[in-house]
Amino acid sequence: MRNILSPLALAASIAAASAPVTAQAQGGKDTVAYTIVADLTSEVGQRLGGTAREAYARDWAVKRLTALGLTNPHIEPYTMPGWERGAESATLLGAAEQKLAITALGNSGATPASGIKAPMVYFASFDALKAAPDAAVKGKIVFIDNAMRAAQDGAGYGPYGDARRAGPSLAASKGAAAVLIRSIGTDHNRDPHTGFTGWDKGVTPIAAAAVSAPDADLIALRAKKGVVEQVALTLTPRFTGNVQSGNVVAELPGRDRSLPPILVGCHLDSWDLATGAIDDGAGCAIVTAAALQAVKDGQLLRTIRVLWAGAEERGGFGGAAYAKAHAKEPHALAMESDSGAGRVWRVNIAMGAADKALGDNIAARLSDMGVVRGENKAEGGEDVGSIAAEQKIAVIDMTQDMTHYFDIHHTPDDTLDKIDPAELQQNVDTWAAVLKIAGNAPTIAPQG
Repeated sequence: MRNILSPLALAASIAAASAPVTAQAQGGKDTVAYTIVADLTSEVGQRLGGTAREAYARDWAVKRLTALGLTNPHIEPYTMPGWERGAESATLLGAAEQKLAITALGNSGATPASGIKAPMVYFASFDALKAAPDAAVKGKIVFIDNAMRAAQDGAGYGPYGDARRAGPSLAASKGAAAVLIRSIGTDHNRDPHTGFTGWDKGVTPIAAAAVSAPDADLIALRAKKGVVEQVALTLTPRFTGNVQSGNVVAELPGRDRSLPPILVGCHLDSWDLATGAIDDGAGCAIVTAAALQAVKDGQLLRTIRVLWAGAEERGGFGGAAYAKAHAKEPHALAMESDSGAGRVWRVNIAMGAADKALGDNIAARLSDMGVVRGENKAEGGEDVGSIAAEQKIAVIDMTQDMTHYFDIHHTPDDTLDKIDPAELQQNVDTWAAVLKIAGNAPTIAPQG
């Protein structure tokens, strides 16, 4: 049965849920957003996609969204391939023996339980591995080096991340015994960064792990001196067959239910190394609190649909499942928060020319809040990008300050203490401003 509240009950529940935001305009630890992420990280913890912890998180999410007054919070299940981490260790052998700080990449293959020992071959970049003949790789442990640099918009993550996303598959196709990569991050501590890797059709997965930045520096220094490393490596993750994941979906109904909704998305799952505060507990907190704040003075014209997607980290399964399940249902606008809790500093608006005035109105309101206008193109992210691309709907990207985001992204250090409550609330305020304007727009032109 649909959990539909009367207009009066809905207004009362929204007012109650939004009251702390109004009372703490400067951003405190009792705001709706901070409370969501604090409770998610402390009551649920890590929630790897396709595991029992993620299932627990979905049930938790339904209860929390219900308590916040959203309509019909429910789980939309789907099936995905399962994977779980095992033992992981690596040691440089020889006169200068050194244990490395490593972590398996998501979807990594495994070594035997007893591990392997093999010579390491060093590549300064993913492109260098591409250019290498198979004979230089066969039977060896490949190391891919490429040091990501910090940027306000996180722009380096795409190109640098190719070493993680595609490097292991390429190495395996050349006959490598295993792969180690420099962590895709901008920190200088010994916390390795995990993350998803994919395997091309016909390629058998091999052991693949990320090495912390200082350890990668050591390997690079020794490689420049002509040292050929011998490495002992043990990685025992396992593929667990088809498992269940799911999305959590809820709404704040608009006055005109015939109008296509605005979709705001985040992902509920996290990697298993930490509690997923910035990735992406903060995003779920932002989109939900912003939706509530946008309607605290009354219903908008359009419905806001909140999507807490599952299994994003394992390969974007939740976003793809949502697009499939809702393919025949028109959407008006998609937005996603999955870049931590840093301040919003730029907005990119991709909207049809017929509604240029709407985009200009949104940009003007955000300019008053210190947010600059960027490009007239936006894509969303893994959670809303599929439905946005398939329906060619309007997309708004709220660019956060990511200068330090990749210091802790996908590491054991992704914990609640990294979130600044005031910066989190600035996200909520800017998002709410956009949702209030767009949510009252009678038309939102698709990108075309």
